[in-house]
Amino acid sequence: MLTAYAQLAASMALVGANVGVAKLLAGVLPIALIVGLRCLLACLVLWPLARAREGRSRPSAAALRNLAAQAALGTLLYNAALLTGLRHTTALEAGLVLATLPAVIALGSALWLRERLPPRQWAAAALAGFGMAALTLARLGQGEAGGSLLGNALVFVAVCGEATYVLLAKRLAGRVPVVTASFWMQAFSTLLLLPFCLPVLGAAAALAEPATAGLLVFHSLTASVLCLLLWYAGMKRAPAGVAGIFTALLPASAALVAVALLGESFSGLHGLGLGLMLGSIALATWPRRGRQGG
Repeated sequence: MLTAYAQLAASMALVGANVGVAKLLAGVLPIALIVGLRCLLACLVLWPLARAREGRSRPSAAALRNLAAQAALGTLLYNAALLTGLRHTTALEAGLVLATLPAVIALGSALWLRERLPPRQWAAAALAGFGMAALTLARLGQGEAGGSLLGNALVFVAVCGEATYVLLAKRLAGRVPVVTASFWMQAFSTLLLLPFCLPVLGAAAALAEPATAGLLVFHSLTASVLCLLLWYAGMKRAPAGVAGIFTALLPASAALVAVALLGESFSGLHGLGLGLMLGSIALATWPRRGRQGG
């Protein structure tokens, strides 16, 4: 189980680290084009990899529907709702809403997947939420005002989309080989993003700059290939409720990259937030008495 936890942690840490990379890319490319090209490049890598490692694996119709739903909710809905919500509310309030993600995943695990969650797992979800809130306050606590109910509601829709993606991935884990599942997830994401990419396709001329093209390739290989492979592999063994706790590493690693790469200052609230999130993961994953991790 320790291996599964390490895979989940590495996946979310890489996703968070890519926030800084996406910020740099967003300065020269439309967001829809960044995400669309990222998914397309991932498909080009995952297709031969799936054939080489897993052969001609053919997911069932039910599995394909599950993967299409993951693409729609975890890629399209999450990005659309989050970015639209940020146009109507403050970054501070949006960050506080995003801090509910571990708790929403834990609740979904209990109600939808019928996983029995011990009290300490609920406590871990709460710690993760407080940790995310502290990081948000540390990075964006300039006293912003003017948030709206509509904007906050849209951000919460994004949270629900990401949480549903995690739960769908758990439901599918073990039924489709990891690389094959990752390929189909990216293929469906590419198709769903195509209508949004076509109107801004001309902006791809910016990729003539080698640094921009290299950054996009790095972003694609880490955010849409390596992260997915690690996440699916970890979800094979870890309960969905516990896996949800690891989403706390997303804003944690994003904050660290912002400090190291973008020059943001590290405050006491940063330290508090990171401490709370590490505590939440330790609480959720500490082996029960009489059981051993593996």
